Amino acid sequence: MSQELKSSESGVSTQEKNQRLRERLLPEIESFKAERSTLQLATQNKAGVPNASYAPFALADDGFYILVSELARHGVNLKESSMVSVMLLEDETEAKSVFARKRLTFDAVAELVARDSLGFDKGVEALSARFGEMIDNLAKLSDFNLFKLNPQQGLYVKGFGQAFSLTGSELLDVNWKRDGHHGAPAKSEFTSSTAAI
Repeated sequence: MSQELKSSESGVSTQEKNQRLRERLLPEIESFKAERSTLQLATQNKAGVPNASYAPFALADDGFYILVSELARHGVNLKESSMVSVMLLEDETEAKSVFARKRLTFDAVAELVARDSLGFDKGVEALSARFGEMIDNLAKLSDFNLFKLNPQQGLYVKGFGQAFSLTGSELLDVNWKRDGHHGAPAKSEFTSSTAAI
C-alpha cells in the first residue's frame, strides 16, 4: 500500500474518531451548563483589586445572563471593569474526587444591558424561567443591573488528564489539551471548527 494511501486512510480515521469524541463531548458540556444554577465570578475593581463571588445565571442563545445588585462588591466591579473570569463547578458531593471536580471555566466580557432594550427583556425572561417571580421583582429595583457575560475562551475539565480548551461565542469549538491545563495542545489535537451541534 502506498504511503499516500496510508496517510489518507489515517486522516479519515482520525477525523471519524474526532467526530465521535466531539459528538459525545459537546452535549456533555451543554448538559453540565444546564445542571448548574449558579456560576462563580472573579471580578476586579478599577484599581485591579480582585473579588470572588457567585451569582445565579440563565443561559440564552447569545450568552450567560446575571442580575446583580450595585450594593454587592461584584455588582460595582462589573460596572468598573468588564473583564471577568467565570467558573461552573461540580458539587463536592457529586465528585469522584475533590481534586478533580468537573468544571467549566471561561474568560468573558461583561456587558451592561440597558433597561429599555430588548436584550434586557430577553435576559430577565431567561432568568425568570429558571428562578421564578423573584427575578421579576428584583429586575424592578433600581440598584439591580442585568449583565450579559460574553465568553471568549474557556476550559472544560472532566477529570485527571481530561482538559479541553473551548473557543467560540458559545464555547463550542474544542481542543483536547493533552499536556495539562496550561501547555500548548499536542499536534494531534481534537478540534471542532463547527459553531453548533
